[in-house]
Amino acid sequence: MSISQIANEANEAAERGSDLAYVVYGLLMVMYVSAIPFYFALYQSFNLLSYIDKNQAFSELSVRALKKIKNCAITISGLYVVALPFVFILAEVDDAPGLGLIGMVMIFAPMVIAVFAAALQRLLQEAIDIKSENDLIV
Repeated sequence: MSISQIANEANEAAERGSDLAYVVYGLLMVMYVSAIPFYFALYQSFNLLSYIDKNQAFSELSVRALKKIKNCAITISGLYVVALPFVFILAEVDDAPGLGLIGMVMIFAPMVIAVFAAALQRLLQEAIDIKSENDLIV
């Protein structure tokens, strides 16, 4: 179901005077707000790839880009944690138990990305530290 379909459903529910419209509007707001950190993380990943292309993969710029990607993923996951009660209300009304599972996937997928980015950030920082230490020895 796309965002425009959800918006149409919310408008129809609001016209009928249903209290469910506020639940759908809450979900829509979380979806729209979560697009901001998503596109920022996408931009940072593009920057990270350009650093790798310029042979600056082992630099502080790469570490900062990974940190920003990690923070964006945590933000997206947090936004969907806030939206999870709305998903459960909607699943209860529509009698769709699988909807709650889909809501939890939307939480755990960004968390996996955040953990992966944190691990890469730490490994990259240690590699930079070892490289700078070896540069001082030689």
